[in-house]
This record gives sequence, C-alpha cells and structure tokens, in this order.
Amino acid sequence: MDNLKIYSQSDINHLIIHRNGEIKLGERVKTYQYEAISIEGLKANHSKFVLLGIPEDIGVRANAGIAGAASAWKPALAAFLNIQSNRFLNGAEILVLGHFEINEPEDSSIKGLRNKVAEIDELVYPVIEKIVSAGKIPVVIGGGHNNAYGIIKGTSLAYKTPIDVLNIDAHADLRELEGRHSGNGFSYALTENYLNHYFMYGLHQNYNNEAILSQVENNARLKAIFFDDILMGDDAGGFFDELGKAAGLEIDLDCIQNVLSSAETPSGFAVNDVRKLILTNAKKFSYLHICEGATRMLDGRVSKLTSKLIAYLVSDFVKAHVAKV
Repeated sequence: MDNLKIYSQSDINHLIIHRNGEIKLGERVKTYQYEAISIEGLKANHSKFVLLGIPEDIGVRANAGIAGAASAWKPALAAFLNIQSNRFLNGAEILVLGHFEINEPEDSSIKGLRNKVAEIDELVYPVIEKIVSAGKIPVVIGGGHNNAYGIIKGTSLAYKTPIDVLNIDAHADLRELEGRHSGNGFSYALTENYLNHYFMYGLHQNYNNEAILSQVENNARLKAIFFDDILMGDDAGGFFDELGKAAGLEIDLDCIQNVLSSAETPSGFAVNDVRKLILTNAKKFSYLHICEGATRMLDGRVSKLTSKLIAYLVSDFVKAHVAKV
C-alpha cells in the first residue's frame, strides 16, 4: 500500500560519512517525532524547511518517457546530508521528513500508469497542504514532473488561493487533459484553479508543440521566455518581478545541459546559471520542487553527479531564503 515513510534519526545516521574535525548537515538536521503527519506536529519542530522525496517515475512512463527518475532521491539525500555544517548552512534549518513509498500499478498500460499517477496526486497534496499550513516550506525531490500538480494543489489549498509558479524547464508541460502524467501537471492545476499565473523560463523552441505555443501566446495567465531568446541576449528584465506573493519554484533538471534525465539535453542552462538564479533571485518562494533528474536510467545511462547537483540546488535555495529573512 502506498504511504509516506517518516524518517527517524537512525534513517539519517547510516547515510552520513563521518570524519574527524567535521560536522555534516546530517548531524544537525531534524526529524519528525510523531507517527502521523499533522499541522500541530509540524509546528512543534522549529525548522523552516521540510525535505521530502517522491522517488517514482510512473508519471514519466505515463508520458512515454524513459524510466529513471525514481533513482534520484536516496543518492541526493545522502549527498545533501554530507554537506559541511558551517557558518553558511547549519542544518538545523531543515526537517528531513521522509519519502513516499509508491507501489507499481498492476496495470502497466498507459491507461494504468495514468490512473496510478492520479492516485499519487491524492497521496502527495494533503502532506504538502499540512506542511505549508504549518508555516513551513516544502523542498521536494522527485520523481517525475507530474508531482508538480500535487505540490501546487497542496500549497494552494493551504494559502486558500491559486498560486503563481516559476518553472525553469525546457518543456511547458501543458499537454492535454488526457489522464495524468508528467507532461500535464500544469494543465490540470490551471484547469482546476490551483495555479494562477504560470511563468516558464528557458523553454526550448524545438520541444514544445504548436498547440502549447498557441496556449502560451493566447492565455494571459501564461508567460514564457524561451532559451533560444536567452541565447540571443534576452535578459528577462522584470520577468521574475511579476510573480505573486505565494509562488512556487519548479526546476526540471532536463533544462540543464548534460544532466541525466529522460529528456537529457546537450544544449541548455549551465549548472551555475541555475545556481545563480536561485542565489540572486529576490523572491521568497513558497516551495521548491526539483524533478526529472536521475542517477540511473532504464536504458543503461548512469551518472554520479546528479545527486551532488541536487544537493547544491537545495542548499542554495535554503541559504538564499534564509538570507532574505
């Protein structure tokens, strides 16, 4: 049965590499002390950020993609926990909540996979709603981009209003409402009025179909800057300033060049471009969702660097947010 596995300190400890004279984040992070997730239980912990994993790639496969995104969570968590605890980031700012354990569907057809994604949505959004309602900031490591829907829904319900989202991505993920998958999380969030304004940064002209381009052009709630235009000097002046108060940040790792993912690309943002965007953006985001990255793909591709990249992005996000308080 699908469930949320809540971590104890012992779950954290075995991932830490100890060295004399060093203190790692894993020795400073907090864990949840109750059996069931509740707003009161979350409020009892003073950490501002709640780290959560969704290790699945059912949504990617439901969108005819290559499996592998389920592999990112545990290595990324280990990489993050082994960052040094120091004056720049202590670790006590972070509650490591756990991860969702999601069983494979009995029906592996496209329809069966899409039905399963809808079940994952129902698992994810109530937990996100509780985290945000407790005054905390979810930091979610996926998993497929299908989980954007559950995160947006949970955040919107907690704020009691539709939210804005900034998605750094090569793909708009605005495909048809044809059953849930990784390519239509934002379509469903818009239709069901959990998503207010949707900002897309870094879309690739080559990989968004004409129907999606028409949506972006004709819907005032959709705003996009294409990577191709950035290459030609578009500095996106004022683009991020338009985001509303309750705004989420989505980072699809397939927008970064040479990062292992179902839609791996040789042309995209450099890692430091995305790090700089996080560190210098004046916005205090309501959540961070990092998705689509992998350490091992079903087709045999492997990368040890994806986990460390995710650890950098998470630590950048926390440090940037703390600096803005």
